[in-house]
Amino acid sequence: MIRTKDMTSGNPVKLILVFALPILAGNTLQQLYSLVDSLIIGRMLGVTALTAVSASGWLDWAVLSVPMGLAQGYSIHAAQCYGGRRFADLKRSVAQSYLISAVAILFLETASQLLLHPVLVWMNSPDETIGMTENYLRIIYAGLPIVMCLNLFSGFLHALGNSRVPLIALACSTTVNIILDWWFVGSLGMGTNGGAFATVIAQAVSAAICFAEVLRIPELKPDRADFRPDGKVIRKLVRLGFSIAFQNLIISLGGLVLQGVVNAFGFIFMAGYNAAARFQGLIEIAGTALGNAAGTFTGQNFGAGRMDRVKTGLRRAAQIGFLLAVTVGLIMVCFGKPLLSLFIREEAGVSDRVLAFGYDFLRIMAAGLPMLYLLFIYRTTLQGLGDTMVPMLSGFVELALRIASALLLPLAIGYWGVYLAEITAWIGAGIFLIIGYYRRLKRIAQPAA
Repeated sequence: MIRTKDMTSGNPVKLILVFALPILAGNTLQQLYSLVDSLIIGRMLGVTALTAVSASGWLDWAVLSVPMGLAQGYSIHAAQCYGGRRFADLKRSVAQSYLISAVAILFLETASQLLLHPVLVWMNSPDETIGMTENYLRIIYAGLPIVMCLNLFSGFLHALGNSRVPLIALACSTTVNIILDWWFVGSLGMGTNGGAFATVIAQAVSAAICFAEVLRIPELKPDRADFRPDGKVIRKLVRLGFSIAFQNLIISLGGLVLQGVVNAFGFIFMAGYNAAARFQGLIEIAGTALGNAAGTFTGQNFGAGRMDRVKTGLRRAAQIGFLLAVTVGLIMVCFGKPLLSLFIREEAGVSDRVLAFGYDFLRIMAAGLPMLYLLFIYRTTLQGLGDTMVPMLSGFVELALRIASALLLPLAIGYWGVYLAEITAWIGAGIFLIIGYYRRLKRIAQPAA
């Protein structure tokens, strides 16, 4: 079986699509078990329980995005080493990544558990849901070491062009998650906590499968000497990994403020908004898959000195991304309401209003998808070029626009301003990244002039 993929030669469109498709399928499976959580909880436990779990979304992302960002940064360096055939450097990079991650996850676990309750109170979490949300997130946060391992192993595999095994891992973990959801929530009556336990166990299954594959690839097996702290490598990995993690954290902060504004509009609006927000991961998966493929393609070709292929890959990825975004957006507009209704149990005087608010938000998100997909592609391309500063600054742009829009627009147009806050942030950050990409090209070309 081919365990790695050289992306420095061959048709860029074919390479990007072939690499992106397993990621797309994997992301779809990942979102599937998130939606199954929501479907089971919403149908079995009702609107209040569904709202409690859905309201955890930004806090969930705020913490879990840190190990995701760290691993993404490490994989950028791994892709550059692999593209440049620097296999000794690759092994050392893998070993140093493990060391940094162990320290980072210890700090993150402690901070997340200590700050969870005060942050939920600060976000105006309703009395009906705050207890369930807190218990659910404490279980999710307990699985942070597993999330770190999963993202490390799958990130290294992606860096070497292997998107097949992470897909298999996600397929297995999705199956485990769905079975455990039905058992824990339905048969054992564990409530929302059952969904959290199912998710953590499923992530452990996925991490184990990816780790088994990593062990089979010689380029990813460090020697004992590679684990000796290397200041130069550590600084580079910290610059790459922590800047992406910080970027994710900044974006999450804006989301937390937005969730606080949503909560202030009352339980019914909060339930509808958060029900639709559970679909956000589903409608953006094509963009994230394409972005991941573009980032790996860029990293390998930049490491090999093939800037002509970097430019071609970006153009083709952007064209494909725009068409995909329009297609997904139309599907959401046409079928969003019946899809939402699957997650909302009939409750007199509640379900119809929840559904109406949720569908309005879905339509607004559909309109902003083209820019969101371009944002993913340009951000990961810049990261593949070794530029983590502009993507990080784009997080500040996203933060500022999301907070300003969430606080100011509702004063003029009511709850529609809350919906528009999301795509306003996408548009502003996307434009910033596009400008940053072309400025980066000019800087790279200067030494050769």
